Amino acid sequence: MNGLAPDGGLYMPESIPVFGTLPIEDMKSMSYAELAYFLLNALLKNEIDNDKLKDICVSAYNYEIPLEKVNGNKYIMRLDRGPTASFKDFAARVMGRLMEYYHAEGSQKITILTATSGDTGGAIANAFHGLRNIKAVILYPASEVTDFQRKQMTTLKDNISAIALNGKFDDCQLLVKKAFMDPGFSGMHLTSANSINIGRLLPQTVYYFWAWSRISENAAEPVIFSVPSGNFGNLMGGLIAKKMGLPVERFIVATNENDEVPEYLRTGSYKVIKPSINCISSAMNVGHPSNMARVIALYDGMMDEKGNIHKAPDLKRLRSDLYAVGISDRLTRETIGNFYKKYRMILEPHGAVAWAGLEEFLNNSAATASASCPCIVLETAHPAKFRDEIVGVLDIMPEVPSELNEIYHKSEDYITLENNYESFRHYLLKSI
Repeated sequence: MNGLAPDGGLYMPESIPVFGTLPIEDMKSMSYAELAYFLLNALLKNEIDNDKLKDICVSAYNYEIPLEKVNGNKYIMRLDRGPTASFKDFAARVMGRLMEYYHAEGSQKITILTATSGDTGGAIANAFHGLRNIKAVILYPASEVTDFQRKQMTTLKDNISAIALNGKFDDCQLLVKKAFMDPGFSGMHLTSANSINIGRLLPQTVYYFWAWSRISENAAEPVIFSVPSGNFGNLMGGLIAKKMGLPVERFIVATNENDEVPEYLRTGSYKVIKPSINCISSAMNVGHPSNMARVIALYDGMMDEKGNIHKAPDLKRLRSDLYAVGISDRLTRETIGNFYKKYRMILEPHGAVAWAGLEEFLNNSAATASASCPCIVLETAHPAKFRDEIVGVLDIMPEVPSELNEIYHKSEDYITLENNYESFRHYLLKSI
């Protein structure tokens, strides 16, 4: 249940199950909860009672996952219909229920430390609120989240504590990692719930299989996924799914102006962006994605937590599987505007980055062989969370889901800290 390995590295599964054609074809007849149970049971290898895992999946996935056809073979998968209107719900709800299951009988208190660029914090707050023997402490960059994102973290209270850090997401993440490595917290049962925790990534494999199963003609037909990428947890879920046998032609790795990964795939030289660039796709303002170390490991390389590559991955294979592109704020706004004019559908900034990335890929000569594949763009948050940008580009106020309306006028409770580990450490020692 620890978020970080003792040496500061990230955990990976010891083995990844691989499915053949027949079970993949069978997925077409499964509901989302049934599919989640099937895949998680294979990944967890009977670590949890089967009936309990079924109950967790049914309870966690009690909302729709629309796959909307845009035109031709292009689709939008809306991952914004959960209780916090973010794709982070898909993993957080399962993770919260699993932790509650494993600790239901004991008196041991767990503290969840989570760094967030916005949506993770809200999903974790919602998923862990009110759970016995679990406290969640959420750090977010004070000036880089929207009002809705902040309120999702600061209005629940009880066992949820929110910290506004005067810094960047990368700073929040570094403080969390330092706490995990601090011997002063040994025995205090710290863990994480953002994507540095492998438990967060495994449920994210499911919606890739789900999307494929809804639109593919047969078990061998490959698809293209365009994934808006910040800390690369979302992409890792897709790469694990591919390892499990999902037929994926290509992943479009679409970042904002924090384009250290597209530059790495282009040049073979990895350079951390510090400080990260503040873009309107705020959840992707990450100058060094933690999960890049996992991506490198999947391709037989080795990267440390600081971004130093000690063993080069198989770049040829990496470039064959991933097409990475950085999208500017200017192009993000243009994409929101053009997409609405063409299709009368609203994309929020992260989905717009993914759509722009797909368009760039399809306009590239290297994409010719992939042109006939179904293409699925991941829309990761509800447009209402970014209403200022939507109004600014489209002059349209996006409809606000009831889940967001309910929290908007609630009172908030949070503290503000300077970007200093000792201040954060002092707060933790007092509060846990």
